[in-house]
Amino acid sequence: MPLYEALASEVRWSMMNLLSAGELNVKDIAAQMKLSPSIVTMHIRKLEQAGLIGSRRVRLNGGTHKMCFLKQKKIEIQLPSAREETRVREQSIAIGHYTAFDIHPTCGLGTPEKEIGVWDDPRYFLDPERVQAAILWFGYGFVEYKTPNYLLPEQTADAIEISMELASEAPGLRDDWPSDIGFAFNGIRLGTWTSPADFGRAARGKYTPLWWHRNVNQYGLLKTIRIDAAGTFIDGERISDVTVSRLRLEEPFWTLRFEVDEQADNVGGLTLYGAGFGNHDQDITIRVHISGHPAKREEENR
Repeated sequence: MPLYEALASEVRWSMMNLLSAGELNVKDIAAQMKLSPSIVTMHIRKLEQAGLIGSRRVRLNGGTHKMCFLKQKKIEIQLPSAREETRVREQSIAIGHYTAFDIHPTCGLGTPEKEIGVWDDPRYFLDPERVQAAILWFGYGFVEYKTPNYLLPEQTADAIEISMELASEAPGLRDDWPSDIGFAFNGIRLGTWTSPADFGRAARGKYTPLWWHRNVNQYGLLKTIRIDAAGTFIDGERISDVTVSRLRLEEPFWTLRFEVDEQADNVGGLTLYGAGFGNHDQDITIRVHISGHPAKREEENR
């Protein structure tokens, strides 16, 4: 509903049109639209709540400015259809529940209550407490997660969506620290996204614990990968031609990999944020868009 409310305003559409050309602060938006800064701030808040725009605070000309930017390029809304039952099954994977890894410093893990072991020592990625981790980071390498395949024999996955909060990993915090992060599903390479930074210089992560060090990993960007019949997309932008039919979804367990290749153009590391850290209070989330008739099968089984 916040999304629909945000879109139901010509003024907010005009603001998004302005921001499509680049970042602007509230004062500049107000001047170009001939509105008061307080009115602009109210509209900006609604657009932020809907996830349509983002903002960051920067020091400029001796003052602090809230710079606004457009986060989405398109929105897809699927209306109800009576042709066949379609539903979504959602499953989450905690950050510390990886099943394989090969990582290189800088690296480390933390729970919402404490650090795990010693930083920059990969041995602690096998510490028994690592299953409680809500944040992890490494300079290059990979982490891999497995999740059960809950599809019934008569069901078909029309699309897979994977959402997670992630960023680069720099020594300290860096606003300009690109990293080429690769994604794979069941051994099929989905594509690469370049993270722009290791965020946090301007502000602490919204959910990052207050005891957490101020000069390291604070928050990332929430990204959603969608694999469907048309290909693979991240936040609506195509990253490869891999379709859902190529994902080997018949396997009993699905494997998800996050990787920074040592030979990539931008080897800037990876930070994964889970519930209790960052700006989005969630773990890695997989949504399976299912078609089929599970209720009918369950009735037959009874």
